[in-house]
Amino acid sequence: MSVHANARKVTTHTLQEMKRAGEKITMLTAYDFSLAKLVDRGGVDVILVGDSASNVMAGRDTTVPMSLEHMIYHAQCVERAVDRALIVVDMPFGTYQGNSAIALESAIRIMKESGGHAVKLEGGAEIVESIQRILTAGIPVMGHLGLTPQSIYKFGTYTVRAKEEEEAAKLIADAKLLEEAGCFAIVLEKIPAHLAKQVSDALSIPTIGIGAGQDCDGQVLVLHDMLGITTDFSPRFLRRYLDLESQITGAVEQYCEDVRGGDFPNEEESY
Repeated sequence: MSVHANARKVTTHTLQEMKRAGEKITMLTAYDFSLAKLVDRGGVDVILVGDSASNVMAGRDTTVPMSLEHMIYHAQCVERAVDRALIVVDMPFGTYQGNSAIALESAIRIMKESGGHAVKLEGGAEIVESIQRILTAGIPVMGHLGLTPQSIYKFGTYTVRAKEEEEAAKLIADAKLLEEAGCFAIVLEKIPAHLAKQVSDALSIPTIGIGAGQDCDGQVLVLHDMLGITTDFSPRFLRRYLDLESQITGAVEQYCEDVRGGDFPNEEESY
């Protein structure tokens, strides 16, 4: 069911109300005008302009190479397309870790230059100072705990996080810390479902899961993965809603055949 353009705009406050009412929050990534328009029209509550653009748009192995300029460009494209959804923009690696003044400056640039509505940062206690500094400027912040892809070189693997008791305890403490600092929501990535439920129950702010079970307050997937455009990535948590890789390839093959065979354009398609 498509959502009409004049439907009430989603805000950070809307998400808090949804959690209180027990309504699930929907979130998908988008990186360009055309697809963002369709995602917004489909009724998604939150659009994440993810640094996963590094993988699906630029063909990189990790999200680490993304720059502030890259993220601002993608966010500008998305912002022009969106009427209803809340737009959250990933702050790329190196723009907030270790220096809260640079974090604030980077977040201000994203908000001013892209027209996005909020920023997302990966990490817990180690980045809380940057989060607090960004919040002083009135910029909403979404947290991100569990598997944090920007730290791939530290972990060395994309496997499930917080299976051990010590790491699970730190994740719970970090989640509470992010809520106290003022984050309006937290993404929980690739953690055991029982832990995600524990965190979601302990917080008054919404949790958005990806590979974190059904007890989170919402769910997020990478658009290109769930549409079946990218097929070399098949984690257990991913549900493919379309098989666009074979459909698009088939359409291109048919076009090539029609042009080479003289069938396209036909008389009706000519002036």
